[in-house]
Amino acid sequence: MKLELAEIFTYPYDNEVLLRKQKSIKRQLLAREDISYTTSHIAILGGSTVDDIKNVMELFLLQEGIKPVFYQSEYNKFYEDAVFGNAKLDDFNPDIVVVFTSVSNIINWPYVIDSQADVQQKLTAEYERFCAVWEALKSRYNAVIIQNTFDFPYENDIGSLTAVKGRNRFVNALNEKLAEYAEGHEGFYLHDLHGLSARVGLRKWHNSTQYAAYKFAMDYDVMPEVSLGLAKIVRTILGKAKKCLVLDLDNTLWGGVIGDDGADNIKIGHETPVAEAYTAWQEYVLRLKERGVILAVCSKNEDDIAKSGFAHPDSVLKLNDFAAFKANWMPKNENIAAIAKEINIGTDSLVFIDDNPAERQIVRDTMPEVAVPEVDGSDVFSYIRAIEEAGYFEAVTVSDDDLKRNESYQANKARQELSATAASYDDFLKSLNMTAEIDAFKPVYFDRIAQLTGKTNQFNLTTRRYTRADIERMASDQRYITLYGRLTDKFGDNGLISVVVGEKKEDGLHILLWLMSCRVLKRGMEENMLDVLVNKAKSVGCAKLIGYYYPTKKNKMVADMYASFGFANVGTDGDGTVWELLLEGYEPRGKHIEVQEGQS
Repeated sequence: MKLELAEIFTYPYDNEVLLRKQKSIKRQLLAREDISYTTSHIAILGGSTVDDIKNVMELFLLQEGIKPVFYQSEYNKFYEDAVFGNAKLDDFNPDIVVVFTSVSNIINWPYVIDSQADVQQKLTAEYERFCAVWEALKSRYNAVIIQNTFDFPYENDIGSLTAVKGRNRFVNALNEKLAEYAEGHEGFYLHDLHGLSARVGLRKWHNSTQYAAYKFAMDYDVMPEVSLGLAKIVRTILGKAKKCLVLDLDNTLWGGVIGDDGADNIKIGHETPVAEAYTAWQEYVLRLKERGVILAVCSKNEDDIAKSGFAHPDSVLKLNDFAAFKANWMPKNENIAAIAKEINIGTDSLVFIDDNPAERQIVRDTMPEVAVPEVDGSDVFSYIRAIEEAGYFEAVTVSDDDLKRNESYQANKARQELSATAASYDDFLKSLNMTAEIDAFKPVYFDRIAQLTGKTNQFNLTTRRYTRADIERMASDQRYITLYGRLTDKFGDNGLISVVVGEKKEDGLHILLWLMSCRVLKRGMEENMLDVLVNKAKSVGCAKLIGYYYPTKKNKMVADMYASFGFANVGTDGDGTVWELLLEGYEPRGKHIEVQEGQS
């Protein structure tokens, strides 16, 4: 029987199927014609046997449009490959390195008779052993590094004293040092193996028989959860995390049916266990919003009645927490499409939570790109578990732009209202009082720039994807001209929204990447970016710009951009077209934005 990919990759996942049908699932994923893949070179340096973890991780990545190319170290050669080097790994030149170690790889264990000074010395020795691995990898490859935290051992020979003097305390202290290192080093991320093992439970996590026979760091049956944990981080690094949580209302965001029960009688607050459950859920949703997840409502309801629920004194969420609000009697798939259009993001960036299984299935059938987890409508906490365990909104960093994202979408509503009342679009642009900061890449923005290259699809002429390490490398290489653009207007700061990378060659400046966030389309920012790019190119002796357009299913909006800017079509490059602009006599095109051009 043929496995249905939509069912396989709908939460909750079937670990047995993922393990047993790896090859069949992979064949189906690679046979899809509706997806273009981003390739990433991933090295896994393992302290245990990682074959199945790697294989299932590949399935989760392929499902997200990421085609990994793997290097896998020999068993327990993570230290040797990193510190002493490996010619095959050098040739592989990874974008991302996963240091896959666990509690079984700790060697400097303390003894119960050790003094506090002895324990500290062993902790330092263990930490420095791993520091040597990370520093060697960073120096040699400048790659993104993902390091497992350490799980607790199952065996414990001193009872509860382990939390004071035993191995559990040592593991906690070592994990704390890993966290401190991550805070101080860009491009270094932790995969929380410790938290995952706690969620699974140590009795299910550890299997001493399998470790003795196969050197599995954890029970075979839970390996897909480890694979998913790693895949979540990789897809986030590459800009594939979801952006928006779309929520039903009745018996989803609060208990009861507001149209029947009235706003005063919905179940929210602290009066009953059910009300407390919905309050905890709303608090969780608010925390997502506060770190940059966009919120939207999609409910079959009368608009005014639906909105009245947020006036309930115990409602944690308020109307202004939502970037889009659709409460009507239209099919939910149509409303979800309208939400994506209003917010100006792809429907593949959405997660939909609804207590009604029929509504969930309709959205799955009509919009397979939307993530619709299978939840238990009678258990509010299943909504939290679905989001947590599927990792839709995994975060490896939280930038200022992330924190301001919902404010940005609220400000965009105000801009749309102003546009509707302006005498002309030109008058509207003038009234925005826009200012832009355009400058060469800066370290403070490396993560945001890499994030944009990974997730921007519509205004993206080449759809090249770059890691943070790539961004850092190009920023320090004189062969490249790099530009970022930030845009501010009277309604607020749009953040860093445009990126250009050009490579200097004998015949001119080749534009490798030009992208812009869709939330600032039609403001003229692209014209100002071109003006600055021309100035930079002239300053280093380039006589022309050479641009490339590679069509995809999502970037048709920029198919004619080079032509509209006066570039001449001079040929083709594979599936794409090549465009040239002579710089002599170039006249600046920007009109409505005051540009603060950096000196970098």
